[in-house]
Amino acid sequence: MNRVRRLAASASTGLVLLAAAACGTTDVDKPEAGGSADASPASKDCASDTTATSTAPVSFKDGVGRQVKLDKPAQRIAVLEWQQVEDALTLCVTPTAVSDAKGYSTWVSAEQLPSGVTDIGTREEPDLDTLYAAEPDLVVVEAFDADDETIAQLEKRGVPVMATKGADPDDPIGNMRDVFGMIGKATGRTERAEQVLEEFDEHLASAKQRVADAGLPTKEFLFFDGWLQGGNLTVRPYSDGALFTEIGKELGMKPAWTDAVNKDHGDGGVDPSYGLAQTDVEGLTAVGDANLFYANDEGAGGYVEALQKNPIWKTLPAVKEGRAHSFPARVWGAGGPRSCAQAIDAYVDVLDKK
Repeated sequence: MNRVRRLAASASTGLVLLAAAACGTTDVDKPEAGGSADASPASKDCASDTTATSTAPVSFKDGVGRQVKLDKPAQRIAVLEWQQVEDALTLCVTPTAVSDAKGYSTWVSAEQLPSGVTDIGTREEPDLDTLYAAEPDLVVVEAFDADDETIAQLEKRGVPVMATKGADPDDPIGNMRDVFGMIGKATGRTERAEQVLEEFDEHLASAKQRVADAGLPTKEFLFFDGWLQGGNLTVRPYSDGALFTEIGKELGMKPAWTDAVNKDHGDGGVDPSYGLAQTDVEGLTAVGDANLFYANDEGAGGYVEALQKNPIWKTLPAVKEGRAHSFPARVWGAGGPRSCAQAIDAYVDVLDKK
């Protein structure tokens, strides 16, 4: 199961995941550079984009070591996962087809998906007839190895397939950058990709200084999300290997949900690919005085409301001292540079006011 399937559950189950920040939401107004032939424009800063789009043949190894060769950069891409949809839009390339367009627009705010993009159904079971009727010249998927059955199924249609690595717990931010750069290369938008990543690095460095200047009472932190099912509240701490945890570390904070804490207080193990643990509200007492950050459920499922009513939650030091902070709604924690910039802002906007 890939990252998006793990991180985004349907509202019917009440599973709420990485929310997103209202800041940075983009509008659509002018045609994009290097975009799809039929869809509406990509994000608004593409209207002023001056980076070049290559027209040279493309040849590189994808995220699982497969050789990808294109006679020219792809212009009509079909994208099966949300980070890669966001990435394409940031690169000023509007996909011609995507999986679960409604879900993307529900959970991701960093880049707005324009109208005119073909919806090919769920990520788990995309409608391949609809996908190929959109006439893509490249299909972008997410996988962990070259033997992934989705790749094999798609390759039968004769359209080039590019696989991006689902996650890398040893370097979550590095993997985010690699995926973004690879999509840039495949679409001839490498110059734009380099520009965006440079902006991300500058934003991160500036934010790190703001955290250092904040004089926090503790640098320990925990980000978590959760869900309600059958009236039972489950908390999901993000440990080492999770993208949001790595962002917090880059800002100068120290993860509070350690292997030792998980051994004593976790009840679902830690997903080694994504750094996601599982516990209950009582388990949060194990992180002591740590600053707490949590996903905003935006009314879906009600886990935040249940959390705030819980008597144990009210006794936590961070809660009593005003150091427990909800992220703004719709920050997508499995996203690209723009979603990660939103997460940086979500951390810093509260920390440097303390």
